[in-house]
Amino acid sequence: MFPALLGSRLHCPYCYRSFTHKEIRFRCSGRVGVKKRCEMKLDRVLADQMGDHDPQYPVFDANGRKSTAVHEVCQAETHYRVCPRCHSQLPVQFGQIDSRLIALVGAKDSGKTVYMTVLLHELMNDVGARIHASVLGADASTSNRFETVYQHALYDKHELYGATPTAKKERGGRRPLVFNLTIGGRSKVRSTLLSFYDTAGEDMTTEHSIDQNVRYMTSADGIILLLDPLQLRGARPHAASDALLPELVSAEDSPTAVLANIIKQLQGSTGVKAGKRIEKPIAVAFTKMDALQGSLPPGSPWLRTPPSGDSFNEPDSVEVHRHMQALLHEWAGRNVDETLANSFSRYRLFGLSALGESPRLEGGGLQRVSERGVQPHRVEDPFLWLMSEFGAIRKTVKPVGE
Repeated sequence: MFPALLGSRLHCPYCYRSFTHKEIRFRCSGRVGVKKRCEMKLDRVLADQMGDHDPQYPVFDANGRKSTAVHEVCQAETHYRVCPRCHSQLPVQFGQIDSRLIALVGAKDSGKTVYMTVLLHELMNDVGARIHASVLGADASTSNRFETVYQHALYDKHELYGATPTAKKERGGRRPLVFNLTIGGRSKVRSTLLSFYDTAGEDMTTEHSIDQNVRYMTSADGIILLLDPLQLRGARPHAASDALLPELVSAEDSPTAVLANIIKQLQGSTGVKAGKRIEKPIAVAFTKMDALQGSLPPGSPWLRTPPSGDSFNEPDSVEVHRHMQALLHEWAGRNVDETLANSFSRYRLFGLSALGESPRLEGGGLQRVSERGVQPHRVEDPFLWLMSEFGAIRKTVKPVGE
C-alpha cells in the first residue's frame, strides 16, 4: 500500500490529468502465468494520448492503492502501474513521493529548450553537487531523449535546436521529460518527481493553441515563464554590438501577450474569484542577459556569482528581483511588472544566461555555441526558488557576504 498520499488527487506526470489512487490501473508483465502468456497489441489509449504506437501488454483494472496486482487472464503478477487516462507507465513510488509539475512556458524564440537542457545538465553536475541532489530519468524514454537529443546537440555538436514543433503538429502530442530529483538531508533524503513539458512558443500565443496546454498549465505546481528582453524595444539599444538580435515579434507574440494569455487561462481553469490573485507561484526569467551584460552597472547583483551552499539564498534573490524590476521599467516593460503584481500572489523576477554569450550564426541560419562552450550564469535561480517555495530545499535569510 502507499499510505503517504492516499486520499489526495494525483496528476499524471505525462498527460497531466487527475485521478485518485484507487483509479490507477496495471499493465500485464508479460511473464508466463498459470494459464498462458498474454500477447502484445496496440494500446489505442496510449497511441491516441501519447503518440506511442509500439505493441504493449494489456492494461487491466485492480486495486490501485496496492503496488502490485495479478492479471486474472494469465495469473501473472505485475508491478507496472499505469495512468488510467493515458496508459503511460507511472514512475516507481508515484503517489508515495512528492510530484512537482513545473510548467516551462514562454514566447517563440525565448530559449525554452536550451534553458531546459542547460538547467537539467547543471542539476546533474555542479548545481546538483551544491545542493546534494541527484537527477535521474524516471523512464527510459526520458533518459534516452535527454542524452541523445538534447544534450548531444548542445554539448557535443554545439548546435542550437530548431524551433519546437507545436502540439497541433505532433501526432499524439509531445511526451514530457520526467525526472526523479533526490536531495540528501542530514537524517533522510527527499525525492521529488519533476515533469518538464517543452511547449512551443506558438502554443502560448493564441486562444486556440493555448487550449491544448490548459491541462499542463493548471496541473502545474509552479511556472517558469521565460521572456526575451531583446523583444522589448527599450532593451534592444543596450545590446552588445555582436549580439544576435531577433526580429521583433508581432503584438500577439509579445511578452505582454504571452503573459496575458497565461493569466487568462489560469483564471478561467482554476476558478480564481474576481479580485483575487492566482496562488500558483510563477518565476519570470529574462533570458539572454549576456547580450545586455555590458550595459549593467558594476554593482549589479546579477553579475555576481550566486551564493554557494545547499540552500536557496533569499536575500540574494530579492536583490536580483529588485534589480530586474528596475531594468524592466527602463526597458519600457513596466506593464509586465504591474500585471504580475496584480495577478499573482507569489512572483519573482530573474535574469539568466543559459549559454554565457551570444551564439555564432553560420551558413543556412545555423546557430552554434561559442567556441568557449556553454557557460551558464544563474540558470538554476528560478528553479531553486520554486523548489524552496515547495519546501523541497531550505531557504536561508543570511545576507550575501555574511
